[in-house]
Amino acid sequence: MEAEEDKCVKFENGLKPDIKQLIGFSEIRNFPTLVNKSHICDKDNRANANYYKAANEKRGRDMGRGKPYGRGGRKPDEGGS
Repeated sequence: MEAEEDKCVKFENGLKPDIKQLIGFSEIRNFPTLVNKSHICDKDNRANANYYKAANEKRGRDMGRGKPYGRGGRKPDEGGS
C-alpha cells in the first residue's frame, strides 16, 4: 500500500502545475484512478484552450468588419441650425 502511495505522489509531482493543482486536492492514492483523472483534466484543459483560442480568432475576424463606435453622422463641430 505504501509503495502505491509513493508512486502516486511521484506521478503527481511530474504533472503540469495546473493539473497538479486540480488533482492534488483529491489526494487520490490509487494509481490507475490517479492516471485516469489526470488524463481527464488534461483533456478538459486542452478543450478549453482550443475553445477560447477559436473564440478569440473569431472575434478578431469580426472586428475588421466595421467600426461599431465610429462617427456615424456629422462631426461634432458641424452643428446645424
